Amino acid sequence: MDYRDVNRANWNARVPIHVASDFYDVEGFKAGQSPLRAFEREEVGDVSGRRLLHLQCHFGLDTLSWARLGAEVTGLDFSEAAIEQARAIAADCGIPARFVTADVYDAAEALGGATYEIVYTGLGALVWLPDLTRWAETVAGLLEPGGFLYLAEFHPFAAILDEETGTTVAHDYFDRGPHVWEYPYTYTGSEILEHQTSVQFQHGLGEVINAVVAAGLRVDSVHEHGHTLYRQFPSLTGNRGDYRFPEGAPRIPLMYSLRASAS
Repeated sequence: MDYRDVNRANWNARVPIHVASDFYDVEGFKAGQSPLRAFEREEVGDVSGRRLLHLQCHFGLDTLSWARLGAEVTGLDFSEAAIEQARAIAADCGIPARFVTADVYDAAEALGGATYEIVYTGLGALVWLPDLTRWAETVAGLLEPGGFLYLAEFHPFAAILDEETGTTVAHDYFDRGPHVWEYPYTYTGSEILEHQTSVQFQHGLGEVINAVVAAGLRVDSVHEHGHTLYRQFPSLTGNRGDYRFPEGAPRIPLMYSLRASAS
């Protein structure tokens, strides 16, 4: 099984469902809303006039949100269907952006040797990559001297808890996979996927940090966040994009963010 071919088919099938979903709310985006989290905007800082590359960009709403904040953006994803939608949304909104279809490990060649001031990777990206050492080396090669990587991700600790209650350790933190999943739906709704198999790889926080350091980047900050994008456990309260444990309940990290600079 080639995990890339399997996952590409799965994500190509997800694209039209995601574009039509309330979860992504494309019409809201076109009306001016931004899916970027407040902590991302704060930790990345002013992007005006800066060249920003978004790896594993899906159909580009985060990418185009950075463009609205003034960045010169390029988005890259291995799903042809996603890139087609990203280009269409950019055109509809009149937002200048470049979108490229390529696997993340082939980014340097696909982008023609270009380098960037910011390489951004958003939520839910790393679980699709088997080799973080190669990923971090790819990122380092795409950064200009003085540029930085900014990563926002779901926290791997939360992934070891049982999905029903979020109170019991049910999964092995150190089991990197591959994990082959057969699931008829995507996370945005109940429409049946044409291609239902996916292959995922779990990565611990230490593994991510060590890969970034080994690639020659300097870690500037790692922040752990007590809220998440979706209702990961039934006990979480909140609304779209901001789900948390109830006040007074014990908390665990649900997301994290990392910023690392090139010398």
